[in-house]
Amino acid sequence: MQNRKGNGLAVVLIVLGAIMLMGIALPLIHGIFRILFPVLLVVLGYYGIKSGRKVIGWIVMFIGVMSLIAKLSWIIGPLLGIALVVWGISVLKGKQNRTY
Repeated sequence: MQNRKGNGLAVVLIVLGAIMLMGIALPLIHGIFRILFPVLLVVLGYYGIKSGRKVIGWIVMFIGVMSLIAKLSWIIGPLLGIALVVWGISVLKGKQNRTY
């Protein structure tokens, strides 16, 4: 077996092809790009704002943030519920300890 510079790339291509043939890659890639694309929009919007193109930057950032909120709503809802319960308990405890 000869050592060549292209062996690493060949191994990576073989592994990627095998993963794709097994059907594992599509759900994995879909899961990554589902979150990565809105994050990329937010980053590009921030870059646009900092580079002086404020209107386009804010529009792109707004679309990215709204898309991220939609993609992460499965975790935002329960976290918001937990926060409201904790806040309500702290308000109840705070009223009992006050003396004027």
